[in-house]
Amino acid sequence: MSRKETLRALLSDRQRELPDGNSAMSGNHVTAPASLPGLTSLVRSGAVGAMGRSLAKIAAAADDARAMISAGDAVVEIDPSLVEASFLADRLGEEAADHLALVASIRESGQQVPILLRPHPEKNSVYQVVYGHRRLRAVSALSRPVRAVVREMSDAELVLAQGQENSARMDLSYIERAQFAAALEDRGFERGLIMAALSVEKTQLSKLISVARSIPISVAKAIGPAPKAGRPRWMALAERLRHKRSEEVVAALVSDEAFKSAASDPRFVRVFDALSPKKKIIRATPWAADDGIKVAMIKRHAAHVILDIDENAAPAFGSFLVDQLPSLYRAFRSGKSEGT
Repeated sequence: MSRKETLRALLSDRQRELPDGNSAMSGNHVTAPASLPGLTSLVRSGAVGAMGRSLAKIAAAADDARAMISAGDAVVEIDPSLVEASFLADRLGEEAADHLALVASIRESGQQVPILLRPHPEKNSVYQVVYGHRRLRAVSALSRPVRAVVREMSDAELVLAQGQENSARMDLSYIERAQFAAALEDRGFERGLIMAALSVEKTQLSKLISVARSIPISVAKAIGPAPKAGRPRWMALAERLRHKRSEEVVAALVSDEAFKSAASDPRFVRVFDALSPKKKIIRATPWAADDGIKVAMIKRHAAHVILDIDENAAPAFGSFLVDQLPSLYRAFRSGKSEGT
C-alpha cells in the first residue's frame, strides 16, 4: 500500500464517524460566525499534507484537521494582514530551506491543514495565532488567505494549545522548549500549567528553565534551534559562557558572514568550539651539566615551573635537590630583600 493509500485509509475511518455523515474533507461549506470580520467560510476537499512530507507528519496533520472539524469548528479564510503572532514566541527562527519547502508545498497542493487562531484580546478585527506560525508565513509569501479555525481562548488555554501542539509533533528543539518554558514563567504562569503545556514532569521542567537561564537569549537567537544539540551540550555551552572573555569571543563570531550563512547546527558547533578551554602550552627545555650530561628537563607554564630530574643520568640528584630547597629558598628571599 502506498503512502497516499495509507493516508486515505486513515482519513476514511475517521470520516465515517462524523455526526453528519459527511467527509471532513468534502466540499461542503459551513457558515462563518457573523461576529468574525474578514472571513470567507469553506472546507475544501483534498488530502492532508503534501506528498513530499513523511507519512508520520501527514498523519499528524490529518489528526489536527479531523479533530478541528469533528469538534464542529468552521474552517475559514482570513487575510494574513489581520493576523498577529502569539504573545509567546516558541521558535528561535526558521531555516530558509524549510520555509521554501513549505511555500513550495502549499503553492502546489494548497494549505491542507488549517491553523488555529483566537480573536485578539486587545484589538478589534484582528486575530492572534495559537499555532501555525510557519503556515501563516508561507501563505503570506504566496499572497494567499490563510485557512484557519477561530476559537475564543484565554491566555492559559492558548499556552496549553500552543505548547501541546509542538510537544505532540516533537517540533521544537531543546533550546526552543527551554526558552518557551522560561518565557511562560516570566509571564507569571504557574509551573503546573507549563508542565502541562510542554508535557514534561517537574524535574524535566526545572532542567529546561535552568538551561534557558544559563544561555543569554542573544546567544540562543544567534545560534538558532540547533536540533541536534540536546541538554548536555547546551549545559556545557553555558559553562563555557561563564568565562570572562566569552562575550567578546561570541560577539566576534556571530558578526562573521560565514557564521550567519551557516545552518543552525554548524553555528552551535562553531560557538561551542570557539569557547572550548585552551590547551595548556608547556615549553620544555633540557638542562645539561658542565660535563654535557642532560640532568633535567625544565617545563615552564604561565603559572608554574616543573623540574623533571633524570635519575638515570644523575642518581640521587633529585633527593639532594629536595634537601637543598629550604636553603635555596632562603637565599632567594634574601636576594629579593636586598634588591628592594
